[in-house]
Amino acid sequence: MTRTAAQEVVLRDVMDQWKSAVDAHEPEKIAVLFTEDAIFQGLHPYSVGRRGVAEYYDSQPLGLRAAYEVLETRSPAEDVLLGYLGVVFSFTDRPDIHVTLSIVLRRLADQWSISHYQVTRLG
Repeated sequence: MTRTAAQEVVLRDVMDQWKSAVDAHEPEKIAVLFTEDAIFQGLHPYSVGRRGVAEYYDSQPLGLRAAYEVLETRSPAEDVLLGYLGVVFSFTDRPDIHVTLSIVLRRLADQWSISHYQVTRLG
């Protein structure tokens, strides 16, 4: 497995857990995927820490779904992984939202967690 393929496996593992919790409207399960001091920037003002992540996703409408594709990965250090993704958020009652998502994963005690999450809305 090449380094890039290995990076994508790690990224997909975390993002599949994120997607599953988003689709099930489980904000606390989403928050656990983040570090205690994570910087989180969705489409609303940013927050720091898991509480802000949970509150953000708790405020999202029921029926929200996420679909993502990995566009790029980089590993600037052994225990750090950058991911750049295309994400489509779909709703039951309004048009989809297309965004790009930049994340930083950190490995702490053999667990990969999101330490930075930055959404940019396209168009």
